Amino acid sequence: MKWLRNNGLSIAFFLMFLGAISSQYFTGYAVYNKNRQEEGQSPVGYGAYFSSGHFIEATFENWESEFLQMAFFVLFTIWLRQKGSSESKKCDEPEEVDREPSPLRKDAPWPVRKGGFVLKLYKHSLTIALLLLFVLSFALHFYGSLKDENEELARKGLPLEPARQYLGDSRFWFESFQNWQSEFLSVFAIIVLSIFLRQQGSSQSKPVDAPHYETGE
Repeated sequence: MKWLRNNGLSIAFFLMFLGAISSQYFTGYAVYNKNRQEEGQSPVGYGAYFSSGHFIEATFENWESEFLQMAFFVLFTIWLRQKGSSESKKCDEPEEVDREPSPLRKDAPWPVRKGGFVLKLYKHSLTIALLLLFVLSFALHFYGSLKDENEELARKGLPLEPARQYLGDSRFWFESFQNWQSEFLSVFAIIVLSIFLRQQGSSQSKPVDAPHYETGE
């Protein structure tokens, strides 16, 4: 029970992720086969749909935007401020997160104790990880989108589109930008709304009785 209490937030979101992606898979499977039948094609099985461009594109175009907005958010909060927001560092005061790491601190992570290049890398490891996840998701989105496009062209008896040409295709970039804009809007919303609105008990909110101009959690 203690383990569940200490890890409840990550467990809850991971279970929600599993439920959502399973629902996406089965509903996407139904849509995909419906489209195929309307075009006079035979339906595909569950395994074939898992490797289809339709499923790969739909999945990774969303992951791509999530990792991109998180990477930018982590980066921008280093230098940029928003007075009154619980998502910003204080405007005029030093923050604990800005201090140099000390290998003498109790239970400091191994890279801090190691020092040197390992520590330099570790100091930026969160941003690096998010950017790598973005690049991987972007590549898989491109692969899935290209595969789906060529599957549609093949069904219509049209010539397939090469990868180099598809990289500049409006469909691919439309899929990206429609997700990027929603992620940037959601971050903007939490930054601004947290200035004036509260949620008692949440780490993403200021105390309910905090003045609007108070910055930080």
